[in-house]
Amino acid sequence: DPSIDLSSSGKSSLLGQLTGTESEAAAYEFTTLTCIPGTMKYKGGKVQVLDLPGIIEGAAHGKGRGREVIAVARNADAILIVLDAGKEGLNRHREILEQELNLVGIRLNQRPPDVTLNKKKTGGIKFASTIPLTKLGPDPEKVATQILREYKVSNADLLAREDISVDQLVDVIQGNRVYKPCLYFYNKIDTVTIEEIDQLARMPHSLVGSVRQKFNIGEADEDDLLKAKMWEYLGLTRIYTKRRGQPPDLEEPVVLSQIRKGTTVRSLCANVSTQMLRDFNYALVWGMSAKHSPQRCGLSHPLDDEDVVQVVTKTNNQQKQDKKYQSLVQSHADKYHKKKYEAKKLKQQRLRG
Repeated sequence: DPSIDLSSSGKSSLLGQLTGTESEAAAYEFTTLTCIPGTMKYKGGKVQVLDLPGIIEGAAHGKGRGREVIAVARNADAILIVLDAGKEGLNRHREILEQELNLVGIRLNQRPPDVTLNKKKTGGIKFASTIPLTKLGPDPEKVATQILREYKVSNADLLAREDISVDQLVDVIQGNRVYKPCLYFYNKIDTVTIEEIDQLARMPHSLVGSVRQKFNIGEADEDDLLKAKMWEYLGLTRIYTKRRGQPPDLEEPVVLSQIRKGTTVRSLCANVSTQMLRDFNYALVWGMSAKHSPQRCGLSHPLDDEDVVQVVTKTNNQQKQDKKYQSLVQSHADKYHKKKYEAKKLKQQRLRG
């Protein structure tokens, strides 16, 4: 979850408050010259926060090491843009940052267009839509075909399930766009009037606060509105695991991300162990996602925050009936013999030496 700004908006001070990490902070611009990592603890989970150097207008074209900063943002789960509330009215920093990120293919608070594009070797261009398309002119098929040919796509099947614009169609054809949730934090609200604060707070995906006055942001070990909003934008879910015949482990939750692998039972098993996923039989779920407690569920069951899950694996007899059982046993035996042979070889070398 990297934090981005132009410069001198209080980003380094914010990182210190969120994570307890020391990042050089001063009253002049461009204090942070490299990426400073920190770990934010919230609701029993740990979130890595990266303080990135401020970017300037033209960063998308490489100005002020902008490409390196933006490359980190492309790989993040969410972006926190820190803005100076006192300067925002005059300088439109929010607009500049959105434009720079848009130029490098980062789409903020948007979802991918519901469009399927299958490129083929022959057959020409086939276009279809399930709803009327109003943003592609009077003849959407002709416009879509022209755009595809401009990008050297002569054979493809295109199916649009929503009313898309020309820009969205280009994004689908390019295929290298990333869609990130983004929260805008207006810092230093103690330097502006209450009317300006009200105006900034009403802007979409925005939160106002002050690091210095500790408004909407507390210490690293305290719960506050900014941490709660970041957790919400990251789409994180805490799952507590339970062994058979024992109480659930409420100290160390497994934190699943909606953005990465999803929040299903399959995601939980993949997070804990690939062997658990391979030997999965069924799961018992207690919590908001269960219709009754406990509910017996399969791998596709979606989990809610603070659910308790007990995974039941296949018995030895069930595993033996599996088609892949013989090859699995053979691979285990091969690994064992290889390890034994390597240990023997190492022992012989030591004796010789």
